[in-house]
Order: sequence, then C-alpha cells, then structure tokens
Amino acid sequence: MIPEDIEAFWGRAWEEVRTAPLDFHRSLRSDYPLDGFRVERLEFSSVGGQRLSGWIALPEGVSRAPGFVWVPPYGRESLLPNRFGTRPGMVSLSLNLHGLDAFHQEKYHPSRGYFAEGVGEPETYIFRTLWQHAAMAVRVLQAQIEVDEDQLGAMGMSQGGGISIWLGAWCPLVKAVCADMPFLGRIEAAFDRPIHRYPLKELIDFVENEPLGNERARHTLSYFDTSHQAAFCRVPTHVSLGLKDPAAKPESVREIYDALAGEKDLVEYDWGHDWHPEMVSRNQNWLLQHF
Repeated sequence: MIPEDIEAFWGRAWEEVRTAPLDFHRSLRSDYPLDGFRVERLEFSSVGGQRLSGWIALPEGVSRAPGFVWVPPYGRESLLPNRFGTRPGMVSLSLNLHGLDAFHQEKYHPSRGYFAEGVGEPETYIFRTLWQHAAMAVRVLQAQIEVDEDQLGAMGMSQGGGISIWLGAWCPLVKAVCADMPFLGRIEAAFDRPIHRYPLKELIDFVENEPLGNERARHTLSYFDTSHQAAFCRVPTHVSLGLKDPAAKPESVREIYDALAGEKDLVEYDWGHDWHPEMVSRNQNWLLQHF
C-alpha cells in the first residue's frame, strides 16, 4: 500500500538535494580510453558534504549536447564507461554511489551487501541516501558547460533502472527515463514467498534477526517500492523486462510499468537479468525523442 505521506517524504529528500552546495571538480584530462569520447574523472559533494567520485564522457566534436546520468546496478563497484553507459552525441555521467573510486571494481558478496542497511526506518534507509547521490549527480551534470541543461535523462539497469524511475518521479530536472529490468517492484509480495537469492535475501536475514523486523522492513519499503513510486513518474519512461529474469521478475516489472503515470513504452526481451545489445539504440532514441 502506498503511504499517504510518500510525496512529502520524497519532497524532503529532494529539497535537501536542491539546497546542497554545488561543489564539483573535473580532472580536465583523459582518464579512460574510449573511442569517440573524452572521459574525465569527476568528483563532487553530495548531501551532507559526502564526497563522491564518478566520470563524465564527453563526445568528441560536440559543444552542447543532451545528457543523462547512468545509475549503477546493485553493488559497490563502479560502472566503467562502455557502449551501454555512453551514447554518440550525448554526455553521460556515472558515479560510485558508495564514495569509492570512479573506476572501482569488486564482485558482489553478501558480506558487502547493503540491502538491509538502515531499513528499520524510512529516513535512515540507505536507498534514500543513494537516491540523493544520484539526484545530486543530475544537478552536477546540468552544471557542465557542454550539456544542454534542459535535456537531461536518467538511465540504468536493475537497481539503476529503479532509481532512474525514482528520479523521474521526484527530481524535476529529469525529463525522460530509460529503466531496464528495474528492481524493487512488488516488494511486499517478496515477503510472502521463500527467498533464497541474494541480494534480496539480505532483507530476509534482517527480518529474521531483528525484533519486529518484518513489520519495520515492510513499512520502510513501502516508501521505496518502485511500483509505488512509478505512480508519481510523469515523464516519458521506457521500460524493459527479461522473460527469463530471475531477479527483476517479469510480473514485477509489468506492475511497475502499469503504475507509470506518464507516456511509457515496454519492451520484452527473451533474456535474463543482463544487458541486451538492443538497449543501446532503443534507449538513446527514447531519450532524444522525448527531450
């Protein structure tokens, strides 16, 4: 059930982002080899002064271009610049959501998971902070001289897809969204069936080991469920699902899609929980058509 104060909750989160000092620094040199782009390291401050590291990919020969924030999937590693995180003629920015290096790499392990971090209360849940980091990245992207400040989008896979929809709902700078296999839909139903797959099982581990863990987690997650937030995402949103996806299950993604309040598009891939080559052109076309 959608909380009655969900708009006020996320309105406060955005206001903290909107009023935070805009403080960023670019390396002004090529820090990663990528044909057709100059990739620079970019550091910036988020809400509360936390320093974050990311990269910005600038297409060669373009002086003022549309842009998008590429939000990472679940885990503590950074997304590296590649064809999924860049698009010809567009500026893209990605960040490490956990304050690690812009190019940090590590494999997921439950001991490094964070799905249940702060889940006892909506205000302390880590995904509120991660959303604010992503929203701050949109502000930073808007401030770059190479970027058309009126043509900004959000894009991502899994966690990145879900948070992109959240940005479309609560960050007014975002004009269009591409959400591939978005996570955290129909999360209430997850508590009513056996869960053996990490990282979602991190929540079940919390529930089983904390007093009133089930009730507290359900209450908090009602503010973050992507199918709840989608009802407030009124910008054009492209969604994809994988028919063989064991993580963002097709029925969960369809519920997210059905809840979207604005213009929308759904593509189904005969695919698992992974990038599909067709996402590259489809996502770019969606953003450019709707800016």
